[in-house]
Amino acid sequence: MMKRSLLCALLLAVTAIPADAANLVKTYSYFSVGGSTLDDIEAQLSKHGPQVKSTGLRHPGATQMAFTTRISYATRAGSCRIADAVVTIKVKVILPEWRRPRKADADVRLFWDTLAADIKRHEERHVEIAKNHARELEDALKATYPQKDCDAAKAKAAEITAAILAKHDRAQVQFDRVESVNFESRILRLLHYRVERIKNGQLPPPA
Repeated sequence: MMKRSLLCALLLAVTAIPADAANLVKTYSYFSVGGSTLDDIEAQLSKHGPQVKSTGLRHPGATQMAFTTRISYATRAGSCRIADAVVTIKVKVILPEWRRPRKADADVRLFWDTLAADIKRHEERHVEIAKNHARELEDALKATYPQKDCDAAKAKAAEITAAILAKHDRAQVQFDRVESVNFESRILRLLHYRVERIKNGQLPPPA
């Protein structure tokens, strides 16, 4: 699950900005999870997981992000156009870290390894969705036709930005919805796959 902060600040510069692909600034933080049984771990995730404002609930992982769009304009022959646009996404991925007690059974360790990997994959997919929409936003801004003046060009940029960020938000919600429905079957499938890889010597046994 992710916390979506659709903060898009239009920093309207008059100087040229070097053309570039969407920029991603990504950091990680971790919260501790204790317990030696599956019930313990579930309770710890519910107690210490990051709280998502959109649901008011705590989740086993989260991705916080903010979009910033820098746009430069050029005037010519009584018109104004977007000369360049660079979108930057600042992302913070929050993941659980289990303090493994020595008495934890191998089955619990196996389940945790599977669950933790799936949580990380889920949050990284949120980042990819955001990055794809950031590229789409850059391309759409650069493809706009000249406007009658720079106020109109800025208004057009704001319109495009709002539309694509709304599309991004819908894509993130849809991804969470699909993942939630498929969670149990996915974890069981991943557990089976991990067990087979351990049996075949492709993965070490859970530590």
